[in-house]
Amino acid sequence: MTEGPVKVLVWFEGQHPADMYPQRIHGTIAAALNEREQITAWIAELLNPQQGIIEGVLADIDVLVWWGHRLHKQVSDETVRRVVGRVEEGMGFIPIHSAHHSKPFKALMGTGCDLGSWREEAEPEHLTTLLPDHPIAQGIAAQWDVPHTEMYSEPFDVPQPEEVIFHSCWDRGEEFRSGCTWTRGTGRIFYLRPGHESYEIFTRPLVQQVIVNGVLWCARRT
Repeated sequence: MTEGPVKVLVWFEGQHPADMYPQRIHGTIAAALNEREQITAWIAELLNPQQGIIEGVLADIDVLVWWGHRLHKQVSDETVRRVVGRVEEGMGFIPIHSAHHSKPFKALMGTGCDLGSWREEAEPEHLTTLLPDHPIAQGIAAQWDVPHTEMYSEPFDVPQPEEVIFHSCWDRGEEFRSGCTWTRGTGRIFYLRPGHESYEIFTRPLVQQVIVNGVLWCARRT
């Protein structure tokens, strides 16, 4: 375990409506992380040099938070190689929401990471905290809601998670494993489902707290 603040890079593909997040998605997440004294976060995106995943920078960070949606195919194989290599060396990796289809996550999982179905109708998502004693669940209610979100349903084509921390359901009966962990090499991975680009999800205190907890857990600071 290293000393000093946890260093976090929040990566964003760079395409989404700007009205919901004036700071854009990565800026909103980074600002929430930087409110914590133990975390230093900065941002990168697809259009930056080396697609925002500069090898020298990547070598110096503890956790990479990844949000992608429409431009997964534009991420190069070299970028994927750098991310996967650093995870195996011990960097934490947090793909959020539609990053389930990101190239780095699929490479780390070794599966297609497809969903059973999805529906975007601003429905409420009801979450249950299955592992309340887990560090990622600290400060999170046993039952909590995201009022407006996109629905994802099982089956979720990923290897069996080592831990399922949060479980989601919707009023029409769909269910999803919404907070899952894996280890690859010495790196920890935490997939978090809530986080749509058109709803205010990343401004919600509980979602921000889950991301903070996930960063500290992935960095082995809990």
